[in-house]
Amino acid sequence: MADKKSLSDLGELTSQPAPAPAAAEAPADTAAAPTADAGTDEAPAAPVNVQPEAPLREQQLDKYGRAYATGRRKDAVARVWLKPGTGKIEVNGRDQTVYFARPTLRLVINQPFGITDRADQYDVIATVKGGGLSGQAGAVLHGIAQALSRYEPVLRTTVKRAGFLTRDPRVVERKKYGKAKARRSFQFSKR
Repeated sequence: MADKKSLSDLGELTSQPAPAPAAAEAPADTAAAPTADAGTDEAPAAPVNVQPEAPLREQQLDKYGRAYATGRRKDAVARVWLKPGTGKIEVNGRDQTVYFARPTLRLVINQPFGITDRADQYDVIATVKGGGLSGQAGAVLHGIAQALSRYEPVLRTTVKRAGFLTRDPRVVERKKYGKAKARRSFQFSKR
């Protein structure tokens, strides 16, 4: 309590130089440390803001050596398991060419492998529920991207920059009362 001063004791604060030398000694010690290292032949230490080359995250695998992730899009939810293999993608027990008959949907699913140059290197087993085929393809894409970043954490930045780790939040707008659909009004009068 005796150390605390009020602003009314301004004259006493300026007359006491004791705290100033104590504060000045601390920076002098820290400044002396780099000069001592400068005399040696060793390289100076790296700055604090430089990030290490190692991935920030660890590889997440189950007991079978697979990476698991959940992908979502619209009303569809996909559970995805990823393991090294020959590039076989199985959705709900069927091959991707049978389940997703449209080539555009297969292109959507294979985007994470194309952007990371990992085509035909991983087998994917996915179960997907809810929504339509387009939403299910988006959910499988999201799941594959998440599982790929968990199997190889180094690829996370590449997949994230492409936007595959972000869940697409667009969903169907709900119907409002007094409207025919979400925004469509009832017909007023033709004549």
